[in-house]
Amino acid sequence: MKTPGNPISPQGMAALRARYDHLLGEERPRIVDIVSWAAGNGDRSENGDYIYGRKRLREIDRELGHLSRRMKAARVIDPGAPTDPDRVFFGAKVTIADEDDVQRIVQLVGDDEADAGDGRIGWGSPLARALRGASVGDVRIVRLPAGDKEWEIVAIDYA
Repeated sequence: MKTPGNPISPQGMAALRARYDHLLGEERPRIVDIVSWAAGNGDRSENGDYIYGRKRLREIDRELGHLSRRMKAARVIDPGAPTDPDRVFFGAKVTIADEDDVQRIVQLVGDDEADAGDGRIGWGSPLARALRGASVGDVRIVRLPAGDKEWEIVAIDYA
């Protein structure tokens, strides 16, 4: 199953959209009001509210542009109905074990919704690339800066 572009789950796309809407509809107008008020106070060169507000507006606009580009490039994929549930594809929760039989569960998600601390790894990460298409019992080698590491696929779940 080839997944072109930037795959993302429906929940991940909803989170991007919510962040975009919050910045555009709530935070940016609030900062614009502050900057307008501060600009009316006179000398702008030493006006902290004006200087900080302008800086924050640039940050918000930069993030809005980034979110807009990510949403345009995103391809929403519902991982609930895989074509081959015995293989690892987007959205799979995979139980893997290393050489010392230490197991961990990872879920393959879009790069924009990855959170390694929560077990969600980005589709483009080295581990996710190594796991793609694997079946239970397969051993995959992941090339890391500290050296190669082998992982065995113990279980695959799409629930």
